[in-house]
Amino acid sequence: MSSRIKVGIIGCGAISKAYLNGCKNFPVLEIIACADLDPAQARAKADEFHIPKALSVQHLLVDPDVQLVVNLTIPVAHAEINRAAIAAGKHVFTEKPFSVSREEGRRVVEAARENRVLIGSAPDTFLGEAHQTCRRLVDDGAIGEPIAATAFMASHGVEMWHPNPGFFYQPGGGPMFDMGPYYLTALVNLMGPMRRVCGATRITFPERTVTSQPLHGTRIPVNTATHLTGSVDFQNDAIATVIMSFDLWGNRLPLLEIYGTEGTLSVPDPNATFGKPLLRKSGEKEWREMESAHTSLYGENYGRGVGVADIARAILTGRAHRASCELAFHVVDAMQAFGESSAGNRHVMLESTCERPAALPIGLAPGELD
Repeated sequence: MSSRIKVGIIGCGAISKAYLNGCKNFPVLEIIACADLDPAQARAKADEFHIPKALSVQHLLVDPDVQLVVNLTIPVAHAEINRAAIAAGKHVFTEKPFSVSREEGRRVVEAARENRVLIGSAPDTFLGEAHQTCRRLVDDGAIGEPIAATAFMASHGVEMWHPNPGFFYQPGGGPMFDMGPYYLTALVNLMGPMRRVCGATRITFPERTVTSQPLHGTRIPVNTATHLTGSVDFQNDAIATVIMSFDLWGNRLPLLEIYGTEGTLSVPDPNATFGKPLLRKSGEKEWREMESAHTSLYGENYGRGVGVADIARAILTGRAHRASCELAFHVVDAMQAFGESSAGNRHVMLESTCERPAALPIGLAPGELD
């Protein structure tokens, strides 16, 4: 049996470079093809990264050599491409969000089960050294029993830097579906599955003006909530306070903190694999920087490619993959619930649950996950 999985990339836009660089760190992956709606963009990426084939999307999906499709298209295209890849008998790893609605996500999960293929989803940054160190601290009882958390992502949006920011302000975008997956996935990794959501949402600026290139001056109508706040109850009875916003000019909020009966853990940026956790135990007056419990396996590439390698190992060995579709669907379920709670003036009980992903073992060599 081969010790490598042959990978085809669909979507050669802004995030593809991070994936292509990140995947180089894992011997289990062999990228053999890339595709994009723009053939010139696919060819440019193939030339830059020495990828043997630059194909159309349709040709990549039917290429018999491709075993695993990595879907890096825009969010509204994720479910359609995922289902097409699954129908072609391919395993899939998709960029976040897993889907732009609960119903779309459910259809993808069902299709993967019916076709007996694996599907995984970003974010996979929780597999990086920083968050695995935090996982080890929580599991070892460093803060006692987790009782609460805060998860805050607050900025003034993406139109100042992203080359094509329009889709961020349409359904399936906004701060919750763009950045919420990092924070909610990190919380599930640390505390387990969620139970219910209570939320409030608003659109503060009905129109955005692009100040990045090449679309400088373009006006974007805003058709999705850009400020969301609320609480999440977890199955372990912990309660998280959440703010996701594209409406704030500045803030001094922490990114992610876990509060326990015996201490507090300050967790590094969920959108990255690196950073130093800070711990303050009961009775202590100062924060202590915690040394990593794991080797730096992935470099400072923000973790792109880790989940692809993990699902490739699962294909080869038969073990469960960590950035699973069940985890990703559970996060979509919760993200959608914020808007439903706000609109309906009620708590929303989540329809889904998932297994807490397995922690990585300590002492792995660079590029290994088992």
